[in-house]
Amino acid sequence: MKKSNREPFLHITRRKEIYLQYRWGIRIVSIIIALLVCALITTAATGLNPIDVYGTMLNGAFGSTRKIWILLKEAAILLIVSLALAPAFRMKFWNLGGEGQILVGALATSACMIYLEGRVPSKLLILICLITAVAAGAIWAMIPAYFKAKSNTNETLFTLMMNYVAIQLVAFFIIVWEVPKGSGKVGIINQNSHAGWLPVMANNDYLLNIIVVLLVTIFIHHFMQYSKHGYELTVVGESQNTARYVGIKVERVIIRTLFVSGAICGLTGFLLVAGTDHTITTTLAGGRGFLGVMVAWLAQFNAWAMALVSLLLGILSRGASEISTNYQLNHAFGDILTGIIIFFIIGSEFFINYQVHFRKKDHDKTREEASDHV
Repeated sequence: MKKSNREPFLHITRRKEIYLQYRWGIRIVSIIIALLVCALITTAATGLNPIDVYGTMLNGAFGSTRKIWILLKEAAILLIVSLALAPAFRMKFWNLGGEGQILVGALATSACMIYLEGRVPSKLLILICLITAVAAGAIWAMIPAYFKAKSNTNETLFTLMMNYVAIQLVAFFIIVWEVPKGSGKVGIINQNSHAGWLPVMANNDYLLNIIVVLLVTIFIHHFMQYSKHGYELTVVGESQNTARYVGIKVERVIIRTLFVSGAICGLTGFLLVAGTDHTITTTLAGGRGFLGVMVAWLAQFNAWAMALVSLLLGILSRGASEISTNYQLNHAFGDILTGIIIFFIIGSEFFINYQVHFRKKDHDKTREEASDHV
């Protein structure tokens, strides 16, 4: 009796090492393939020339000086949220509470601006808002961190639930502060006095925000790559038992890391209220607390790579809006194109980490001859 012992048509192995240029090469190829797929879908669904559609997307991001500054502002806010979440995720603390931490920072900023207007000088008010927002975000993040460190609670559910508590807190105070009464909106805070507003630099409303985010990027890069705490949180993420064996205080590392994450999220809330929006709503974070997770993962927790990914997502977002406006298409169509591109970018990570091997014909032939001989 002949027994066939053939290998599978393909098998997958984990890559031991891949050079940086190959990593980015795979990502670039995935983006090119995604653009080709989007071109086919665009032609089939709308009959539009895909090259014109891509031109419109680029025009939406870079078509004017104002559009460029808006793009940089949006990318900067997404980047700072990603930077905030990266240390926790590298430690394998699944902090999905970025939305809530941003909102409590924004709430603290709004409260200071409303209740201290005219009572303290504007420069001092900005400093008070900053300190209060950072402290609020840090405390909000340290609550689930404390229970994780002491009682090993599920941080994913805990941080998610904290988001809903933060949203309801903001909703409550919006009703307290609403202008006019019954509108359900706060409106522009201190519209006449501009008390607590960040100053305008070089006649640009967004430049100061972008500079602050750049400084945070430098800080997180050095914090993650060169600081003692950055090394400790990496070890804790690899194995808590190993960390304890080498003398690392795991509970302290967890709480300190979430203090940093929450503080930066609180700073984000401050920048949104005092720097750009000058108001507060329950949707102020705009889903960035979840999108920032994807940015951090795609960039492999590298601060400068996060900046590139944030800029790319900003271009896609602005481009999707421009498509909807120019071609009178449903906004969902632009989001579909964005989703396809993001899907291919995420999928490229598989080919960066794993290698696909196909069965060789010569090997199959040798196996069959050996089987016949037996």
